[in-house]
Amino acid sequence: MSSKCDVLRRAFAQALRPDPEETVSEWAEKHRILSQVSAGEPGRWRNSRTPYLREIMDACSPSSPYERVVLMKGAQLGGTEMLLNFLGFIVHRAPGPAMLVQPTVELGKRFSKQRLASLILNTPELRALVSESKERDTGNTILSKDFPGGTLVVTGANSAVGLRSMPARYLLMDECDAYPATAAGAAGVSGLIAEGSPVDLAIARTANFANRKIVMVSTPTVADVSLIEQVYAESDQRKYHVPCPHCGAFQVLSWAQVKWPEGKPAAAYYECARCKGAIGDQHKLAMLEAGEWRADGASSDTAGFWISGLYSPWVTWAGLARDFLRARKSPEKMQAFANCVLAETFQQSGAVRTAAHELLARREAYDSEEALPAGVVLLTAGIDVQADRLEMELVGWGRDETSWSIAYLVLPGDTSQPEVWQGLDQVLAASLPHPCGREATIAVTCIDAGFRQPVVQSFSVAHARQRVLAIKGVAGQRPIWSRAVSHSKDRQLIHIVGVDACKEALYARLKITDPMAGGYCHFPVADQYDLGYFTQLTSEVCKIRYSRGHPFREWYKPPGARNEALDCRNYAYAALQAAVVSGFKLNRQADEMAAEMGLAPRKKGLEEDDDD
Repeated sequence: MSSKCDVLRRAFAQALRPDPEETVSEWAEKHRILSQVSAGEPGRWRNSRTPYLREIMDACSPSSPYERVVLMKGAQLGGTEMLLNFLGFIVHRAPGPAMLVQPTVELGKRFSKQRLASLILNTPELRALVSESKERDTGNTILSKDFPGGTLVVTGANSAVGLRSMPARYLLMDECDAYPATAAGAAGVSGLIAEGSPVDLAIARTANFANRKIVMVSTPTVADVSLIEQVYAESDQRKYHVPCPHCGAFQVLSWAQVKWPEGKPAAAYYECARCKGAIGDQHKLAMLEAGEWRADGASSDTAGFWISGLYSPWVTWAGLARDFLRARKSPEKMQAFANCVLAETFQQSGAVRTAAHELLARREAYDSEEALPAGVVLLTAGIDVQADRLEMELVGWGRDETSWSIAYLVLPGDTSQPEVWQGLDQVLAASLPHPCGREATIAVTCIDAGFRQPVVQSFSVAHARQRVLAIKGVAGQRPIWSRAVSHSKDRQLIHIVGVDACKEALYARLKITDPMAGGYCHFPVADQYDLGYFTQLTSEVCKIRYSRGHPFREWYKPPGARNEALDCRNYAYAALQAAVVSGFKLNRQADEMAAEMGLAPRKKGLEEDDDD
């Protein structure tokens, strides 16, 4: 009993001590050791390697006057390591209740197992304060770490229970642009009950602490709804200025100043905005070390920092040029480049509908029953299940995800009975001739299990060798196809498809008007591809909806409109992504099939890989 009292006394005394004057960056340089497993450059932390992080870390320090710290960033800049340094500082120097929020609970577990565990294991001062994780020891689990004077809880923005778990003096929100619109609470009659904005729920846990610290870190996402962009706009808006090695002019690195000779991205360099001097990779480290943060906004209790991937010491100008040239292949890749490299939000013009009559007018005369178009490399199918019919689209895919609609079928019949499924069985077993001499069969089929789920899953299990997959479309910010699998209540396998991302991709592709461009959508002159089909394909619109003061993108179908064609197309695209995730190389296969037909494969520039 006395030993427990001693522990409590020490913890209480630790909590009463004033915060140290030591800053987070000073602590990191003294104590942080990067492991070989989780870091590209293992060993002692050096502030000189990422000097732009020094001021951000110091703004997180308890001795700093700022209540909130916001970092809007590109990739490969050390943002996660900065958060880990702050967590280590809290445990070692300024203990108190802390909460770290990841987009989902699963990502929180992964962060704890891989990054947090490595931080504790490789830092002797922390290892002495945090005991080893044991399932039966409630003081140290995957999602909870006790230490003298404080506790760290790791949770997901999708869990209202986790966000309400405890008061917190320190709140760290990582990749907050990927948070769901609402956090899920306890189960209700119709599923999980939404409990409001996860950011609001998390910040509410800090209300009782006058000395709280709220840190928000994220790459931005979509214009008009990016959370990190909004909170950065409310801050003092600092940007990192670096001097030109030739003329000394301080400037914010801009993508417009990255130059290279035509067709030679390997020769890329940075051009000074003032003297036009060529700045090579060898100059970057000295420029970063001499750089300084300058605020563009008004004085605020929020220290806001913006920095793009151009500043990363691990990225070359040539590498950035190649990334850009690859990203030009599709709107989705350009969004990733804008978000992760340029640290800019992306204006998704693809969400604006192309008129149905415009798509009808550009149909082409190709007969897929005679032979598939020569550019087709892979066949996928997407199937929508209704009470009295199955609707299905067969789509052929080629280089850079160029698509050819092959057939749109309606199989009438009661979908609770076996007859209509037997008809589908025959369709899936069919093959189509290809100009290369092969017979092409459907590689992957996605069937929506949102209706008749037991029937769909039973059919999927029986046709597993044909890669017939039961799926469920889920709205919100999520990938089209995830490597992770889910299970229904009866433990049957079901794949979650991010339908919003499917719609964004399709609407962007429909706006491409050059038939020779990658990602172009080809449609045949055929009875099933009439105005009604294209009206369904373009039936939904993307709108901005506000919930509790926060904007969210939401897809909306006008009352009475039909959208089966849109759903089937999305599921066929999800099937393609399932094949790619499994290792299928679309562009490489396109070259091989072109060679079989005696056609020269498309000549690739220096900037391109076989597949991205």
